[in-house]
Amino acid sequence: MTNHADDNPGLYPPVLIRADEAEHLASIGHFLLADADSTRGALSTHRVALATGADSAVPHYHSGSSELFYILDGRLDVLVGSSVQTANAGDLLVVPPGLNHAFGAHAGSTAEALIVITPGVQRFDYFHLVVRTRAGLEPPETLRAVQERFDTFFVESEVWREARKAR
Repeated sequence: MTNHADDNPGLYPPVLIRADEAEHLASIGHFLLADADSTRGALSTHRVALATGADSAVPHYHSGSSELFYILDGRLDVLVGSSVQTANAGDLLVVPPGLNHAFGAHAGSTAEALIVITPGVQRFDYFHLVVRTRAGLEPPETLRAVQERFDTFFVESEVWREARKAR
């Protein structure tokens, strides 16, 4: 059998992240799986496990990447443009570049989702910064200063604010 990776230096070796090896950022419910450097930019991925009704990502968009959400368990509310969709276990949602989105567990439900960004963006440092900011160790402006680096541009969304308030 021919190993085509030997013929194509653009390919990357298989990536296997064991469940017990994934870094867990408990304060935001994220499990860091594979960052863009391990896939040569093909994708970056993490898993999120949210408590009942918990907020997660604030409204934002990515200018160059699509974001895929596969709901593993529970119910996840997702801002998609100017509407809020509720995705259930087994549902798949792909948000294209440039479309505002946010997500959090549905009222009265936990949520667990696999999230894939493609093409990949080196984002694990971003999640560490979110943890430090939410803990008060970094000023909120710190995240705004690195929006371009992490292809995560924050936006305001009255629709999302009202939907989360109604929980």
